[in-house]
Amino acid sequence: MSLLSAYGTVNPVIPFFFFLFGIVIGSFLNVCITRIPDGVSIVSPESRCPRCGTAIKPYDNVPVLGWLILRGKCRNCRLPISPMYPAVEFLTGALFVLAYYTFGITVPTFKFLIFTCLIVVLTVTDLRVRMLPDAINWFGFGLGLAFATRLPPGGIAETWFLLRHMPPWAAGVIDALCGAALGSLLLWASAALYKLLRKREGMGMGDVKMMAMVGTFLGVRGTFLTILLGTLLGSVIGLAVVSGLFLYGWQRRLAERAHRRGLGALSSLRWMLAAQYQLPLGTFLGVAALLVVFALPWVRHSGNLYLLGVTR
Repeated sequence: MSLLSAYGTVNPVIPFFFFLFGIVIGSFLNVCITRIPDGVSIVSPESRCPRCGTAIKPYDNVPVLGWLILRGKCRNCRLPISPMYPAVEFLTGALFVLAYYTFGITVPTFKFLIFTCLIVVLTVTDLRVRMLPDAINWFGFGLGLAFATRLPPGGIAETWFLLRHMPPWAAGVIDALCGAALGSLLLWASAALYKLLRKREGMGMGDVKMMAMVGTFLGVRGTFLTILLGTLLGSVIGLAVVSGLFLYGWQRRLAERAHRRGLGALSSLRWMLAAQYQLPLGTFLGVAALLVVFALPWVRHSGNLYLLGVTR
C-alpha cells in the first residue's frame, strides 16, 4: 500500500497526468543529457536526428510514442535512434508518478521532482560518457540550498541544540551544507586513498561535486545512506560485470600474448584485464539517491504499521 493511498482514495486521473507531465519533462532531459556534455545549447537548435541532423517534426517528437511509431528509426535517413530516448522519457514519467504516490501534492513533491530530474540527467550522462557536468551539479547545489530555507533536509537540525534555537531558514541551510560537506569529503577522501593504494585514479571530482549537490537536498543522513547504498550497488554489480567479462573471454587475445611473453598465468592475466574495466560510480550514486528519496519513506511507513500492530 502506498503512502498516499494509506490516507485516502487515490484519484487515478492525477497520477495519469503526473505521468504525462513526466514523459514531457523526460524529453527535455534527453536534450540535456545529449547536449550539455558537448557544450551545446539546450534551447536551440530544435531537436534533430543524431545521425543525419535532420530536424525532427513535432508529430514525430511525441515522447515515447514517436519512437515506437517510427520503430526506433529516423523518418529521413532510416538509421536507428537509440532506445535511450524513450527509456529516459518513460523512466521520468514513472518516477513522477512515484513521487505523487509517495508525497502527494505537496511542496516536498515539487522539491523531489526537481531533484529527480537532476539525478536522471547525471546518472544517464555518467553512464553514457563517464561525465558528471558541473552545469548540473552546481545548479543543483544552488537549488538544494534554496529549498533548504523552506524545507530543511533533516538529519542534524532536530538534534543539534544550537540549530534548534536558530531561525528555521538558517538551520535548514546549515543542515544542507553539512550534508554537502559530508558527501563531498567522504568521496574525496576515498578517491585520495584509492589513488594512494592503487597508484591510479579511482573516481573523478565529478562524483565529489555530485555528492555535494545530493547533500544539500538529502542532508547528513540521506547523504550517508546514498554513499552506503551506492558503493554497495557498485561493488556487487561491478563484481558481476568483471566476472561476466572474464567468463565471456574479454581481452583474451591480449592476455594470451602477455602469457606467451611470460608475464603470468593466463587466467590471472584475464582476470586482471577484466578488473580494469571501470563502471561509473555516479550512476550507482544516482540510483542510490533515488532509493533514499522514494524507498526510505515506504520502509519507514511499513515499520510504523508493524510497530502499531505489535503494540496492539
